[in-house]
Order: sequence, then structure tokens, then C-alpha cells
Amino acid sequence: ELFPGKPIVNRGIGGDNTFGLLARLDEVLESKPAKIFLLIGVNDLGRNLPQAVTLNNYRRIVSKIKKESPKTQLYIQSILPLNEEILKYPYMKGKNPQVLALNEKLVELGKEFKVPFINIFSIYADDKNELKSELTLDGIHLRQAAYIQWANYLKNNNYL
Repeated sequence: ELFPGKPIVNRGIGGDNTFGLLARLDEVLESKPAKIFLLIGVNDLGRNLPQAVTLNNYRRIVSKIKKESPKTQLYIQSILPLNEEILKYPYMKGKNPQVLALNEKLVELGKEFKVPFINIFSIYADDKNELKSELTLDGIHLRQAAYIQWANYLKNNNYL
């Protein structure tokens, strides 16, 4: 509803990780989408998957998109910060340093594959690099107002 008149499909699945995305990527690529905005990985961190595993899965995802849908414009988006104070999921506590480290690796991955990196982390992070409390109810998921910010950021920076 944030993009009236545009054929946009949200393929995000709550709790999904990079393995899950790899398993269902074929159905996404069948439609040869014009653009893909890739954002996944926080659940990998929550499951304590090694960063090397997540990055390898990212490489597989990006390679598959570029090979099977070469006309698709791919964007890698940063993983979002968490808010430790109100985080309701104990297994996600203490993950912000890993989020920052993974985002740094995703910047490098974007350069390696010549895929633009979109730093949405910066629009949601407070001065402690945590998710701004007014943008979340549970410390990880965004409120509707935050999605509007995200959509506006993409529009204002000509990604859409």
C-alpha cells in the first residue's frame, strides 16, 4: 500500500534466514522481477550461524539472481539495528555488534558483485547504533511509521 500503482511483492517471511531464502528463490526469479531489494540475515545472527555461513549464502543468493535473472536490478540493503532495552527475544540480545560487522561485509560483497548497497541502518539507528525506540514495539520489528520512512528513503534516493 506504500507504492500505489506499482507491482511490488513483499517476499519477506517472519523468522526466515538465508537458507530459507535460498530454498524459495526460484519462485521469485521465475517472474524475472525488475528489481530486488535484498534484506536478510538478522535471523541468521539470532540462530548463531557463523558470519562466514551467512556471507556464503549471500554470495549464493546474489550469484543466482545475477545468473538466472540478469536484467533484474539487485540492491543489497543493510541489516537493521536492534533495540536492546525493549527487545523481547532473549536469543537476539547482544547482536548489534554482529549486525554492524555483517553490514560491513555486505558493503564489501556489494562491491565484489557490483551491486549497490543501501544503508538503511543509518535511518533507523540512534546515537548508540540501536533501533530508535519510537520505531519498534518489540526491539526488532518496525512500526508502520518506520516502513513509511523506508519507502520515502528509497523514493527520495531514486531506488524506486
